[in-house]
Amino acid sequence: MLSVPDLSLVVLIGPDAAAFARRRFAPTQVLLGAAPGDVVERRLAAGRVTVVDGTDAPRAPLVALAKAHDVHAVAIVVGLAEPELGRTLKSLARDGFRRVHVLGTLAEEIVVEPLPCDRRADTGPFDVLGDVHGCRAELEELLRLLGYAIERDAGVPVGARHPMGRRAVFVGDLVDRGPDTPGVLRLVMGMVAAGAGLAVCGNHERKLVRALRGRNVRTSFGLAESLLQLDRQTQDFRTRVEEFCAGLVAHYVLDGGNLVVAHAGLPERYHGRESARVRGFALYGDTTGETDEYGLPIRLPWANDYRGHAMVLYGHTPILDPVWVNNTMCLDTGCVFGGRLTALRYPEREVVSVAAHRVWYEPVKPLGP
Repeated sequence: MLSVPDLSLVVLIGPDAAAFARRRFAPTQVLLGAAPGDVVERRLAAGRVTVVDGTDAPRAPLVALAKAHDVHAVAIVVGLAEPELGRTLKSLARDGFRRVHVLGTLAEEIVVEPLPCDRRADTGPFDVLGDVHGCRAELEELLRLLGYAIERDAGVPVGARHPMGRRAVFVGDLVDRGPDTPGVLRLVMGMVAAGAGLAVCGNHERKLVRALRGRNVRTSFGLAESLLQLDRQTQDFRTRVEEFCAGLVAHYVLDGGNLVVAHAGLPERYHGRESARVRGFALYGDTTGETDEYGLPIRLPWANDYRGHAMVLYGHTPILDPVWVNNTMCLDTGCVFGGRLTALRYPEREVVSVAAHRVWYEPVKPLGP
């Protein structure tokens, strides 16, 4: 069985392409015989799986079209034998295809699977938590305030569950700067493994993975603290941390598309899509390329222009108090800098927070005036 990601442009190549398309895809998905261009572009913009015959058509423009709409370009080669198959595969690589499947028969089944970010079937209710940054004690306190029962193993928190079935969603940046990154990870990893929590990737998790894999990265902005704390843990735990952080998706679309969670926020045009550009925005946001007087990137206020249907909850940039901006809210209230750890109950839209126990890491830029 061949799996094709949802929200993709499928390009069929070979003498059996048309027959394969009619047998394995819905008629509403297939544009065989139609010239690629406006029709394909409208379908990709609307987020629909689109199947075209690329046997004789130029294929590089199709890859460019998929990239422009932040969808996967998938090539399926049907019924070609050597040496033509070899020439075709080399051509597909030059055209920019990264997903290529070779089929020798029309009998191969096709299943269109949701992207990892697509959790629209998960309706909640949820408790969305802002940047934790290693503040394990405050995280425990906030979870208890939200009604979760902390699960412990020999006194160590290893998970938490809500008696009413609510689930915690973490906006990323679980690690760095704070006093107990391993404790935060152990607790959150347990919740995610048990189905009691979800987590998206933050820029600090991404950098931590690179460091754990031996890459040459700067250990500034709290990474050095995380690495020192993790060095005191077992190798098995460090391996599980690397696998967990590396497997985090950049954003989630939840509750039928009514809720989107991304570390740095996400404009509507990127909701439910998957590309380097989408991941980059979700993890880092958008900047002018300049820095302020504190040496920090000047961020563009994407939320000021947001008019999307979905509520977008995010963190990344610490603020004093969470406020609604066009159906979006930043939940990073600077706990590690002596502020607060904040959550939003969804769909109730109720803000819940606890005060930091102390200033764990001196901020480069003051949280407020």
